Amino acid sequence: MYNSDLPNRAELPSSAKLVRSTITAAIVAVLLLIFAVLPAEYGIDPTGVGRVLGLTPMGEIKEALAHEAEAEQAKAPVAPAEQPAEPVQAPPAEATAVTPAAAAPVTTAAMSGKNDSMTIVLKPGQGAEVKLSMRKDSKVAFEWSSTGGGVNYDTHGDPPNAPKSFYHGYGKGRNETLQKGELTAAFDGKHGWFWRNRTSESVTVTIKAVGEFEKMERVI
Repeated sequence: MYNSDLPNRAELPSSAKLVRSTITAAIVAVLLLIFAVLPAEYGIDPTGVGRVLGLTPMGEIKEALAHEAEAEQAKAPVAPAEQPAEPVQAPPAEATAVTPAAAAPVTTAAMSGKNDSMTIVLKPGQGAEVKLSMRKDSKVAFEWSSTGGGVNYDTHGDPPNAPKSFYHGYGKGRNETLQKGELTAAFDGKHGWFWRNRTSESVTVTIKAVGEFEKMERVI
């Protein structure tokens, strides 16, 4: 009925061979975990091979962005009891873009309005946030720079009495030393930048803004 030949007992692998194959597979899996998965996914590199292969920076980026997202959730204002339970929807994306500015530094000649600046020193691991009080559709030309190293940043806005789940972002970056452009407020509220120093040295961040805003303040 069947044309194929069945293997005889002598051709089947022995129990010892099966055990050796299982042990070999387990060892290979552990080595892949140590040398590839941990560095690439979590930035954990106990042997140093992951950094040589370029995998560890990938994991460090993932972990840093995850920590930044957790920090943003933790610092978001809590809604008062009378606020509705439904989540607030962010305005359409086309109203929230941060557009590149001209190559020249931010000056009063580029945009009329209020002119202010602030300088902050961040210790290793420290974060800070500076916000501008702005009306919907108002525009601000800005420029921030860091000396001593790059910083992770998150540009976003918060309306008054925003619920904890609210988040409206304009852009994020990692290990940057300079950004300039024009920010258009998507709604009435506070709009600005959160920076965190992930280096081992202190970093100085200076922010300059010119345009249609009421005040500049450090909120964290």
